[in-house]
Amino acid sequence: MRRLSPAEIFARDLDWSLLRVFLALAEARSITGAADRLGLKQPAVSQALKRLEDRAGHRLIDRAPGAFQLTPQGQALLPEAEAVRAAILRASLAMEEAAGEVAGEVSLALASHVVSPLLDQALQRFHADFPKATLSIDILSSREAVARVANQQASLAICLLTDPPARLETRVFYREFFGLFCGPPHPLFGRDVGLSDLAGHAAVSFLTDRLGDALAAVADLRQRAGLSGPVGQATHLEEVRRMILAGIGIGPLPLHVAAEDVAQGRLWRLPPHDDPPAIDVHLVLNPGQRPNRAETALRTILQALLDASPPEARVYGPGA
Repeated sequence: MRRLSPAEIFARDLDWSLLRVFLALAEARSITGAADRLGLKQPAVSQALKRLEDRAGHRLIDRAPGAFQLTPQGQALLPEAEAVRAAILRASLAMEEAAGEVAGEVSLALASHVVSPLLDQALQRFHADFPKATLSIDILSSREAVARVANQQASLAICLLTDPPARLETRVFYREFFGLFCGPPHPLFGRDVGLSDLAGHAAVSFLTDRLGDALAAVADLRQRAGLSGPVGQATHLEEVRRMILAGIGIGPLPLHVAAEDVAQGRLWRLPPHDDPPAIDVHLVLNPGQRPNRAETALRTILQALLDASPPEARVYGPGA
């Protein structure tokens, strides 16, 4: 009988549940967090990690008070464990789809300020046509959303783009315009002021509001207004809006998103009122990814809606 190699022995003896615990630890970065995700007790998680390390013959995670990080061996195992998880999910979906059903999960990576009737229409149609399929939506920075699609960890992304990513397929989903706003506690709220009156006031903004980043046009607007700071930054639109409403500073928001707050007197639009910066929001797909039937269905719906909607109908803000 041929002697098995160490790799073959590892494959024979490896229990998928141990890899599942390892993935939860890598994502939660703590024993407590992994136990909560898995519905296990903390000692059970620690024991599973030890069994995996014993079978792998390597320490996979360095744990110390205030520190939790993957070892080089753990970092090497992580993408392989993710690939195993993806293969198991695909196997389950393949059996469901063999029965003729469109099932499976569609994972959407969205930038936080994606507000589009077209997306809402696509999701409504998708659920009506394929009720057994499930949706998972993560709100991420645009950079993280693109990375998720590139690494085949998300079915698609709708986000901002700094540069067209290599190997990915992109299409303008809609165009939005940004303006500057302040909240009721701010001294400029309700006042008819000029652009020069904004100089020296503190700003709040998005983390990508930097020259050369996805919201470079907004960064340029902030500089033209002479705003200082920013004194507060966030990835999510709701948190930027929260800081504006609290009067912490003047901040940028998409005009169509802020319109209801302005109408209700919760936000005040500040200059400039002419030629606001335009930002394109993109649909990002990975042509190298093998989509399940549910992912294919949603992609088809989105592409059909985009084909039926001319670019000028997907402009939210001035000139819409």
